[in-house]
Amino acid sequence: MTQLPRRTLARQSGKALLGLGGALLATRIPAQAATPQTVTPCQKPPAGRVKIGFEKLRDGGYAPLLGHKVGVIANVASVDNSLTSIVDCLHQAPSVQLQAIFGPEHGFRGSMREGFSEPETQDPDTGCTVYDIYTKIGDALKNILKKSGITLLVFDIQDTGSRFYTYIWTLFDCMMACAELGLPLLVLDRPNPISGLDASGPVLDPRLASFVGRAPIALRHGMTVAELARLFNAVFVKKQTGQKASLDIIPMDGWQRDMFFEDTGLTWCPPSPNMPTPLTALVYPGTCLFEGTSFSVGRGTTMPFLYLGSAAVDGRTWAEAATKAGCAGTAFRDVWFTSLVDPFKNTLLHGLHCVVTDRTSFDPIATGMTLLSTGRHLAGSSFWRGTGKTFDQLSGNTQIRTLLDKGAEAPALAALWEKDLASFRALRQTFLLY
Repeated sequence: MTQLPRRTLARQSGKALLGLGGALLATRIPAQAATPQTVTPCQKPPAGRVKIGFEKLRDGGYAPLLGHKVGVIANVASVDNSLTSIVDCLHQAPSVQLQAIFGPEHGFRGSMREGFSEPETQDPDTGCTVYDIYTKIGDALKNILKKSGITLLVFDIQDTGSRFYTYIWTLFDCMMACAELGLPLLVLDRPNPISGLDASGPVLDPRLASFVGRAPIALRHGMTVAELARLFNAVFVKKQTGQKASLDIIPMDGWQRDMFFEDTGLTWCPPSPNMPTPLTALVYPGTCLFEGTSFSVGRGTTMPFLYLGSAAVDGRTWAEAATKAGCAGTAFRDVWFTSLVDPFKNTLLHGLHCVVTDRTSFDPIATGMTLLSTGRHLAGSSFWRGTGKTFDQLSGNTQIRTLLDKGAEAPALAALWEKDLASFRALRQTFLLY
């Protein structure tokens, strides 16, 4: 086990963090009818902002943690309202015995690129071992949890609202392990940054399960991490292990389903290197699907998932085709860009910039399907990455790629998942907290 230099916490002022600027209009979505509560109803947010689960835990004197050896799944975005790491807060609390830290994809410090994690280390600020649990499942994960000596596991990581963002599947895998070990799990809730009014997009075909989707939920799930935890536990964990995990949650105060992250009064700390702003999270459910194609998604530029491009496509023609197809709340322009990371490192690419003009009418799934349809038409059979398996796992559906190869447009693609989406929406409703 190695020891890394002291981490630098995200304590810069909110002024230094990227926001939406003028890219979005501030129109609000009308509030949805109230959902029956299964926990204490939300209260007025403190000083006009949402109060996250961790702050409620701290205000309550860390009561659920007392008498336990605590392990925490956290990363660089796991901060309180003063941008202090929750791990530091727990370490400094006299009543809390912090035993271990667990790092997801990109690691606890966020130093690694996509698909990688940090090795097991010792955290110099707390003295705790930081365990790598990225993609760990089954006995391997259970052995790590047992080795750590914890008696309670806490999860507090900012999600982005998309099925293929891997942190929710780290939560899922840990819930499975906790159920089998009899280890209690506490989930501290944070906002869904792209709002939580509804679910949309294809529901994962279980035959395509992977670490970008373990269970059949919609691509844009419209849930918070605590709501997902309740769903996972009651339906999928119980089905696969024969028992539920001992799950407790601490919900937020002041969060409403029509809120985008900019409405919460919280400061956005990028939860992964290519998620610099809430705007990135908003387009991500649609444009991340291009990870399964031969096109770049703009990684290694200042506009990841907002820039899409290829060396073999004329960006102006593509932008014109996408504009003609019509996508609500969106505009397109052609751009040239050069990525600084593999697999497009130092390659000049031509493509388009997806500009969100009205976040309330913008539909990332419909926009993504339109861009896939028009991009596939221009690129021809060279459009797909490898055999197409990566795209199928990301979309959660093998028929989408087949229809795109036949020239299908976005409305025809949406018909593929209507029935499954209706079923998921009904299931989802049971587990909503706000």
